[in-house]
Amino acid sequence: MFKAVLIDKSEDNYQTSLTELDDTQLPEGDVTVKVDYSTLNYKDALAITGRSPIVRKFPLVPGIDLAGTVEASSHKSYKAGDRVLLNGWGVGESYWGGLSQKARLNGDWLIPMPDQLSSRQAMAIGTAGYTAMLCLLALERHGVSPSHGEVLVTGANGGVGSFAIALLADLGYSVTASTGRLDEADYLKRLGATTIIDRAELSGPGRPLAKERWAGAIDSVGSHTLANVCASTRADGAVAACGLAQGMDFPATVAPFILRGVSLLGINSVTRPYEERITAWQRLCSDLDLARLDEITREVALSEVIDAADELLNGKVRGRLVVDVNR
Repeated sequence: MFKAVLIDKSEDNYQTSLTELDDTQLPEGDVTVKVDYSTLNYKDALAITGRSPIVRKFPLVPGIDLAGTVEASSHKSYKAGDRVLLNGWGVGESYWGGLSQKARLNGDWLIPMPDQLSSRQAMAIGTAGYTAMLCLLALERHGVSPSHGEVLVTGANGGVGSFAIALLADLGYSVTASTGRLDEADYLKRLGATTIIDRAELSGPGRPLAKERWAGAIDSVGSHTLANVCASTRADGAVAACGLAQGMDFPATVAPFILRGVSLLGINSVTRPYEERITAWQRLCSDLDLARLDEITREVALSEVIDAADELLNGKVRGRLVVDVNR
């Protein structure tokens, strides 16, 4: 028997509970993993609370991240005892995810755990840090460098925002952080932000073009915020868009793209090729100061996840929640 968070639905009755399961209830897959740590992301919180139709089939174990040790495998790349991690691929949405003491899944979705990381450190980084790195890699491919000027990070107090600030600052970029929680300014400055602005400057309807301010940006907010970020990015700059905390709409014009040559770079962190996943995690190991993880993360037990999901959606969590599934 093992413990897991389980979501089920019958007619209009949506239920999430901490329950005990056995191996016969695990889904099909060629790798079984004894999970050490998982995470609680915004998407996980939506699934757990039912506030958004994240879950595609029932019953389902949420959790878009996991790290642990292979218990059994028929996959050519993995054997019992291998340390592995997973981000994305629809786990926690269409397939059983990581908020469980055991998982069975498609081995193609896994990557080997980097030697430099413990399971806890990998999940402290999780999808949020991985997505932030994908954004940084996209900006670098576009040619954005520290010498070009300030880089804006929106949703700065969230997981992606926190890691984006830390990574950019450690690489020498001057970082402006946009947040709705100005009382957290000291935290953002400790991560490396040089300037803090109120998200209200960007979150309302704006003009097609605004004053040129940033050489590049990482946006996890979407909607009016993303439109205003594009409108105020410098000529030939780039914006990496990876989230929709404010909304899925994009109330913008083509003006920044055709008059300033601004590039909008879409970031899909769910289904990246194996080589890209490996590269992103290698860069995280080399570029991220792992000492920052304690600043960015808070640990909760599996038994605390359901309550923590409400906390996260109500804006009471900064940074990352890493989940010890064995307590």
